[in-house]
Amino acid sequence: MSDTPGNAPQNGPRQAMKSPRAALEPEAAPPPPPASRHARNQWVVIGNLIITIALVVLVGGMAGFLYFNQALTAPGPLQQDRAVFIERGSNAETIAQTLERNGVINSALIFSAAVQRYGVRNDLKWGEYLFPKGVSTAEALAIVLEGKAIEYRITVPEGLTSEQIVGRLRDNDVLTGEIARIPREGSLLPDTYRFTRGTTRQQIVDMMTREQQRRLQEIWARRRPDLPLRTPEELVTLASIVEKETGKAEERPRVAGVFINRLTLPRPMRLQSDPTIIYGIVGGRGALGRPISQSDIQRLTPYNTYQIDGLPPTPIGNPGRAAMEAVANPARHRELFFVADGTGGHAFAETLEQHNRNVANWRRIERERGEAASTGGGTAPPAAAADAAPAAPATPPRATR
Repeated sequence: MSDTPGNAPQNGPRQAMKSPRAALEPEAAPPPPPASRHARNQWVVIGNLIITIALVVLVGGMAGFLYFNQALTAPGPLQQDRAVFIERGSNAETIAQTLERNGVINSALIFSAAVQRYGVRNDLKWGEYLFPKGVSTAEALAIVLEGKAIEYRITVPEGLTSEQIVGRLRDNDVLTGEIARIPREGSLLPDTYRFTRGTTRQQIVDMMTREQQRRLQEIWARRRPDLPLRTPEELVTLASIVEKETGKAEERPRVAGVFINRLTLPRPMRLQSDPTIIYGIVGGRGALGRPISQSDIQRLTPYNTYQIDGLPPTPIGNPGRAAMEAVANPARHRELFFVADGTGGHAFAETLEQHNRNVANWRRIERERGEAASTGGGTAPPAAAADAAPAAPATPPRATR
């Protein structure tokens, strides 16, 4: 068969003719090979899912960890130092809310999460804490865990009566609660006491009572063996008189020696102390508010040592440790009298003649000062006291000098 023009030789299978447009389009990709039975296995699918979830959790956890640490250590919102009181019995959530409400931390949730993370839920302490400016949540948590609450102080001067001490405690607006009853006179130890907000007034009274008992026991054990005092209570009674008779610490043993000498004479002398007159009239209120008069000296009360022998039935105030030490170990001398000397102290004398000269000198000083004339200092013998009584002033409680 002869070749004809326009006919191509046919060496292979017959192919369909393509249009010019179709010839320009890309050929379709061959179909994928059929999936293997292994790739279609459900455990492989589950495994891939678990790995994916684990990766998501890991990445999310790392992000959350970084955010938590940043929130925990970042400076807080406080613009200045602030004291915040956490009430007794507060749990972690209550503490967190209290701190957030007072602007100490940004988030109560972060604080609670930190408590949970470190396992310190049972270690949080109540009290009033000072949080510094910009304190972080972590630092705030450390402050509450450490428990170093703000401390307050109350100072009780020596010589105050129990009623006066209770009045001071009631006036303190940091202390709480009421005092059940006025403590027995002489049963409280004057001192400076530390406490935190939330402490009750009765707790301070109990603390002062324990300290007095402890100190008195120690002092009584070290007392001079020849004292004319039978019990620790008698020592406190005499110490309360010594406390109110002088404001000079160095005079206490000497004043105590005068009273001890009077009690140990073959014929004991009355103590004749002005503060006992005052206590017999006003009791626990402490101050008379005017000079002692002749009628006051002659007035018979259980406490007026111008009219009774020996010690009064109870202390006339609460003496400090120094006054009790002075009575337990008084100065050894033969002096029986003392009177104010114009310098805040006293002039001492062994005889009535010497004492009367000291009294005259004190009267002169008082006249020169233009103040009310004064004599005796509360320790003159009956004759001298009666002679000078109209001009005798009250010896005020030491706390009011």
